[in-house]
Amino acid sequence: MKKTVAATLFVALLAQPLVAAAPPYTSEAPIAYMKDLSSGAVLYDKGGETRMPPASLAKMMTAHVAFRLIQKGELKLDTKFTVRPETWQQWHGPKAGSTMFLSVGEQVSVENLLHGIVTLSGNDACVVLAEGIAGTEQAFVALMNEEAKRMGLKNSHFGTSNGWPDEGVTYVTAEDLAKLAEATIVETPDLYKKFYATRSFTWGKTMGGTDIAQGNRNPILGKIPGADGLKTGHTEEAGFGFTGSAEQDGRRLVMVVAGLTSFNGRITESVRFMDWGFRAWKAQPLFKKGQTVETAEVQQGSASTVSLVAPQNMAVTMPRTASANVKVKVVYTGPIKAPIVKGQQIAQLIVQTPDTPPQVLPLVAGEDVAEAGIFGRLWNGLKSFFG
Repeated sequence: MKKTVAATLFVALLAQPLVAAAPPYTSEAPIAYMKDLSSGAVLYDKGGETRMPPASLAKMMTAHVAFRLIQKGELKLDTKFTVRPETWQQWHGPKAGSTMFLSVGEQVSVENLLHGIVTLSGNDACVVLAEGIAGTEQAFVALMNEEAKRMGLKNSHFGTSNGWPDEGVTYVTAEDLAKLAEATIVETPDLYKKFYATRSFTWGKTMGGTDIAQGNRNPILGKIPGADGLKTGHTEEAGFGFTGSAEQDGRRLVMVVAGLTSFNGRITESVRFMDWGFRAWKAQPLFKKGQTVETAEVQQGSASTVSLVAPQNMAVTMPRTASANVKVKVVYTGPIKAPIVKGQQIAQLIVQTPDTPPQVLPLVAGEDVAEAGIFGRLWNGLKSFFG
């Protein structure tokens, strides 16, 4: 059965509570989406579930698959892959779009290829990495789609490693791109920090032998405090798009804009959108990391209850002028059957304010609860029978 435990939390921020609607914002982008990862709140949603071509935003998944393999020890940063003549032939020159300027037969480390993908948006780097990891680009694309399924990207499918137009085979949504960004930030934080905030990268040489340095196209790096990712994209079909993230005072936002008509328009809208996310909203602390929020009933366990604790500092996102009236409700399917492992997610905290949709945060077990032996089960059964 679904068991719910409800509680109401009032936080006195203002002597006279105000009634405030969500802060108004009109995006210049046909598609725009913003989520506060600190609370799970969606702050803005304009076409977030609309399928669209990702262009180079697809490279976020290519990098994410590689990050996960590195984290699991199945791929090393110093492993080198060779640039095949066929790959070079397809992905060099003006018609090949963004490039890392790789050369035929060149051996390039995974680390440098990832810089070529994330910082330079190299189409050639994506294919060389994909072929090196999986043998063929299509075998790697299968890994991309498996990963999309794992993380619950319900409206996304990948047909290439670099997002090159493929007559609609590859598509994403802004909501799914935000989930992908969140997964990279949360699941592979060290690799995210190592690669996504790099301002420029040098690889290849001109015909005259001069080193080729290219800057990161991320429009919010250096313009929004705390900005550290993620990726731009552009094709004639997709327009100008961007998935970005920044962290300020413990709040991390992820934003997506897509379908813009110009390079400069993408810069202006990305900076304006992210600035609004930080200025128009505030975080109200709820529970500290490790704090017990509630207890849940346990079935067939060595203990009859288990504590539900906050896995990280928890906050609710509210408009800056909003009232401080916050209601929280703990929801879990129970009684929860033992065994239970400390840190296991077993419940959700549903946070409601007058001005935002419900915000859902995870709650985890505060301690291990072993499965009860036969006598323990009999004793628990008797206690349950007699109330």
